[in-house]
Amino acid sequence: MVQWENIFFGELNPVSVSGAEMEVRRGITAFGLALALLWPVPQAQATLGERADSIAKDSKALSTATCKTVQRDRYAMQEMTSETTAVREFLTPEGVVFAVAWNGLVHPDLSQLLGSYDQEYRTALSKQQRKRGHRQTQVRANRVVVETWGHMRNLQGRAYLPGLVPQGVNLDEIH
Repeated sequence: MVQWENIFFGELNPVSVSGAEMEVRRGITAFGLALALLWPVPQAQATLGERADSIAKDSKALSTATCKTVQRDRYAMQEMTSETTAVREFLTPEGVVFAVAWNGLVHPDLSQLLGSYDQEYRTALSKQQRKRGHRQTQVRANRVVVETWGHMRNLQGRAYLPGLVPQGVNLDEIH
């Protein structure tokens, strides 16, 4: 088999490559591509029900940048972004995360977002029937609600703890 080298410099030098060597090169290329596609990308994440100081720890561990903090009358919202997802944490005046919302190319790792509420969510999800053709889901467990919607390259969602939502906060504000 002939492979062309130096094509970018205007020289076309044919180099003879054996079939076995070509197979090795293809294997290495396929392995590298698979590794690049499957390597986990750090995502911004916080944990429901935990104090605000866990957000800084998560941000540092996940190599994200805190873009902004917005103070409202009844809550504060802090946004962290990664290469694929933006995550917004909503904090009670006492500094506890009562809701998390996200949007981006992929859904974040819900087990990290939900923390101790993850098993409760998964149990409720397994009992819920999937509606064919629907791109949105709402899972209500005893203490946590998780909603997801969107389409490819624009996936969105939110998770909140109804028992911790401050009085007077409209759920439509959590997005």
